Formats: sequence, C-alpha cells, structure tokens
Amino acid sequence: MLTRRTLIILFTSTALTPGLAFARKVNVGEMTLGNADAPVTVIEYGSFTCPHCATFHKDVYPGLKANYIDTGKVRFIYREVYFDRYGLWAGMMARCGGDDKYFGIADMIYQRQDEWLRAGDQAQVADALRRIGLAAGLERETIGACLEDQAKAEALVAEFQKNAEVDNIESTPTLIVNGTKYSNLSYPALAAIIDEELNP
Repeated sequence: MLTRRTLIILFTSTALTPGLAFARKVNVGEMTLGNADAPVTVIEYGSFTCPHCATFHKDVYPGLKANYIDTGKVRFIYREVYFDRYGLWAGMMARCGGDDKYFGIADMIYQRQDEWLRAGDQAQVADALRRIGLAAGLERETIGACLEDQAKAEALVAEFQKNAEVDNIESTPTLIVNGTKYSNLSYPALAAIIDEELNP
C-alpha cells in the first residue's frame, strides 16, 4: 500500500513534473454508473496495472454493463487500487476528462494495458498514457495539468487506503455485491449472484 511518504518519493523521482507542495485540499468522488436506486450495488476494486482486471473488463464487464447496469438493475462503483506508481498515473489519466469521460478512458487504459504498461522506462510509460488521453479527445494542456496534480494524487491514495482498509482488499479484482465480497468472477458466476439478489 502507498503511504503519503511513499507517494512523495514516487512523484519526485518520476517522469512527471513534480509540484511544489501538497497544499490544496482535493475531494475525490466515487466513479459510478447506473441507477442510484438500483436494487443491487456492485463495487469493483481494480488496478489498471493488473492483468486479471484487464481480462475482467474484456470478458465480464461488457455483459455486466449491458444486462444489468444499463437496464437499471445494478449500480456499479469502480474503486481504483494502487499497487505501484503506474497504476496511480493511469488512475489520474482516467479522471482527466471528468466523470462523463472516466469510464470511456478507463476502458481504453485496460484495452491498451500491454502497450502502455510495457512501453519502457518511466518517461515512456507516461508518454504512452498521454497518448491515450489524446486519443480520448483531451487537450495536451489538460492532460499535463492532470498528471502533475500532486494534491489530487495524494487525495486519490488517501481515498484508496481508506476504502481498502474498510473492505479488507488484498487482491484485484475484488467484487462486492450488496455487501458480500468475492474474488475474481466469471460473467456467469457474477450474473448468478446478481440474479439471486434480484430474486431472493
């Protein structure tokens, strides 16, 4: 888990331009999709650097979204887990476009995980993430401001640590369906759990 001290070390030794101080207070909200009053809430704890999470978003998430989120049956909450600096950078990139573009950019980050995560050294990884932002339609200046926002980085790590401690998150992807925690699930297994919650 990243501590505030570790975070400072990461940012002052990376390809990203470090800010001067952690002075600004930043509130980071939940990234959610679906009906806020849906009978089932699914929380995913995922890391953008986790290959199992990329597989989940390729094989499981599309069915979850089409059959449950988009139909108003499930409220979906995505919570980022940071195992390393690259995962944190990716999370900051995903948030660059605001709430409306978050899940679209997150999908691109997962789809191109092999490309950006293995781009090379820190500078090359940062550049690969910037290219994803540009492909998503963001301005270069907006991307630069996002990735250099250390106050936001600190807030994201603090929120991650708080949630992960409450839910005892040790691996990704971890799913919580109406309060019950599960490890990585196939689509049929997840659908069966949701259906049982919908029809107790």
